[in-house]
Amino acid sequence: MATPLTDQEKRKQISIRGIVGVENVAELKKGFNRHLHFTLVKDRNVATARDYYFALAHTVRDHLVGRWIRTQQFYYETDPKRVYYLSLEFYMGRALQNTMINLGLQNACDEAIYQLGLDMEDLEDMEEDAGLGNGGLGRLAACFLDSMATLGLAAYGYGIRYEYGIFNQRIKDGWQVEEADDWLRHGNPWEKARPEYMLPVHFYGRVEETEEGSKWVDTQVVLAMPYDTPIPGYMNNTVNTMRLWSARAPNDFNLRDFNVGDYIQAVLDRNLAENISRVLYPNDNFFEGKELRLKQEYFVVAATLQDVIRRFKTSKRNCSDPLSFDSFPEKVAIQLNDTHPAMAIPELMRIFVDIEKLDWDTAWDITKRTFAYTNHTVLPEALERWPVRLLEKLLPRHLQIIYRINQIHLDHIVSLFPGDLDRMRRMSLVEEDGEKKVNMAHLCIVGSHAVNGVAEIHSTIIKTDVFKDFSELEPEKFQNKTNGITPRRWLLLCNPGLADLIAEAIGEEYVKDLMQLQKLNDLVDDDIFIRDVSKVKQDNKLKFAQYLEKEYQVKINPASMFDVHVKRIHEYKRQLLNCLHVITMYNRIKAKPSAPFVPRTVIIGGKAAPGYHMAKMIIRLITSVAHVINNDPIVGNKLKVIYLENYRVSLAEKVIPATDLSEQISTAGTEASGTGNMKFMLNGALTIGTLDGANVEMAEEAGQENLFIFGMTVDEVAAMDKEGYDAMKYYKSIPELKQAIDQIKTGFFSPKQPELFSDIINMLFNHDRFKVFADYEAYVKCQEKVSALYEHPKEWTQMVIKNIAAAGKFSSDRTITDYATQIWGVEPTDLKIPPPSEPREAIEETARALRKI
Repeated sequence: MATPLTDQEKRKQISIRGIVGVENVAELKKGFNRHLHFTLVKDRNVATARDYYFALAHTVRDHLVGRWIRTQQFYYETDPKRVYYLSLEFYMGRALQNTMINLGLQNACDEAIYQLGLDMEDLEDMEEDAGLGNGGLGRLAACFLDSMATLGLAAYGYGIRYEYGIFNQRIKDGWQVEEADDWLRHGNPWEKARPEYMLPVHFYGRVEETEEGSKWVDTQVVLAMPYDTPIPGYMNNTVNTMRLWSARAPNDFNLRDFNVGDYIQAVLDRNLAENISRVLYPNDNFFEGKELRLKQEYFVVAATLQDVIRRFKTSKRNCSDPLSFDSFPEKVAIQLNDTHPAMAIPELMRIFVDIEKLDWDTAWDITKRTFAYTNHTVLPEALERWPVRLLEKLLPRHLQIIYRINQIHLDHIVSLFPGDLDRMRRMSLVEEDGEKKVNMAHLCIVGSHAVNGVAEIHSTIIKTDVFKDFSELEPEKFQNKTNGITPRRWLLLCNPGLADLIAEAIGEEYVKDLMQLQKLNDLVDDDIFIRDVSKVKQDNKLKFAQYLEKEYQVKINPASMFDVHVKRIHEYKRQLLNCLHVITMYNRIKAKPSAPFVPRTVIIGGKAAPGYHMAKMIIRLITSVAHVINNDPIVGNKLKVIYLENYRVSLAEKVIPATDLSEQISTAGTEASGTGNMKFMLNGALTIGTLDGANVEMAEEAGQENLFIFGMTVDEVAAMDKEGYDAMKYYKSIPELKQAIDQIKTGFFSPKQPELFSDIINMLFNHDRFKVFADYEAYVKCQEKVSALYEHPKEWTQMVIKNIAAAGKFSSDRTITDYATQIWGVEPTDLKIPPPSEPREAIEETARALRKI
């Protein structure tokens, strides 16, 4: 149970979490009791913790609704350029605490819930994560929505309302076991169904050539039902919308065919249509060319573009003027989050040419000026290449359009490079070697006016390697937009102790202008501030240690270094390298039990794609190593290894603030950016990492001497690829590596199944694309430097402060400002929309003020 705040503590509480007014608290309690009674139909005698969570969620949602409606009215009045962020994934996590923070209600709600005799954290823990994403790409989309609302952009997130999100992971006997994530089982208080905006989406059929042009006929129809979720900006009264589509069968589905006499079977078959939005594909950085996935990709695109065009046609200006699509790119910007929504390009062309009867060249010009494409990976196995035979069956008209786009594109290449057939082959949207496939990245590049990578090093690789031919053709099209994270969720929400400490030191403005963290550089030598930062970290570690003890029944040493490696399990992220270091530390302790050793708790977590055998074996190895180490009395509390089960957004919010050392150890040139690295930096962890992704820019911002950088560079990796990587050379020349590998190979960690890890060993020696052995020695040496510094708490904390002070660049507010001004052609504003308490006329006044600006 939470303890009440003293008056002094209340005064001290910074307003970044809102004011506690008596009226405010009374109103919240009244709302809570009203919802418990009228919405949940319960009284305090029979209500459960979940009922209390729902009552609070509905109460907080009540405070959103007026602002939500107001925001949409304001956009209608001002008719700004709209930004549409299209993504197959939105990894939102929980909404309650984030909403309270962004509305300035957190302190008042805390007080109200306390006065009602309830515990806020218990209620917050009842909320299911909205796990509609796999990892970085989906979480980035969520951070972007928060920043777009905070910056006052008229922005919409569009995606799929998956009935089942990313699977829940259980570890049973050391293996990953997947469970369905039935996140909607108890209902979702944050969404509002909008059946009145339901739209048809077509599949299959054939193309008929008529005098009026091409007609797509004899299609199967699936309905797209929109569900809207409010996205509140931070303390600016803006509430934007995330619209997620759910698949519904039309009522005459399978009943139109008079020859179908089986009514019951026809109704049961409705499931086939509705399966489209049933489940998120659980692959991260891997393309699985399944028909259902292509259906999902086209479903979200077709529904969204109808919505975008409806909104364009019914805007204030277009209601009065004769309709023209000439202004479409001045009023609409569409960002494609990777190639997953790439079918939007041929779909918009189909609408313009077949339905709106624009000529091809005009339609293509408008389309290109509307779309922009973000690339998220250079791994070849992740690039989408759809078989032509599948497109021909599912979307025959779109395949024709893609062929025509490609023909015009290749004619252009030929005119510039006559006779260069190899260049044509490399740049074609259609790959002809083996089965004919459409390269979706090429489609996105040709059909967009801007293409961006997500960190400087990644954008360089795109331009000089992966899409070299395209960037030589149109260099001005290629940009960089280094990823960012929202400081609302990833500091205020997850680390209130640190957020308050910073606010006391430099004021509250940093929450909306994270570059102000630079002011903390003035406090690097301030003994009191150093002590306070250190204490916040220690408190967070104690709290997480208690959580681990409750959840895993393991006692850990809170004075030990918390060494954390949490992300999706993938060979390129090199959890195996970490594992080899853990084994090396274990062997050193065993060899010299009385030698000094800096205690560590190594925490590794993350999900493996269910079909990714090697990733699942890596989990099995880590859990086996953990079992041996944690049960060896000679090790004691010097070294503990924990596999963090079911890593997800809400668990990241717990572990990140408690971390001392952040592991970012991908092979240079493989991690496009990473965003976990930024979250750890902002929360006072130090980074051990390669010069990959955004690590490079983190080292630039903080000074390379303030990160633990090791390993091969991108150029050195490329050189090694040229000369050939010889794993055996490292195995033979590094005794500690040989010892660790031999232990895995001979069953030291799996005595009942000595051969258990033979697939891992075989991969490491014979086809390790990510060169684990090549960076082993440098990694172990670098880890020794980490331990040495950890023994000097003051110097460690000073380095922590320098890192926090340098984290400002990595706010998603900065990222979105760059997208807005350099790609979308819109300007962020700190204008506050009038709150619902002010009359409707206030909106028109604000709109007039905005027009003057």
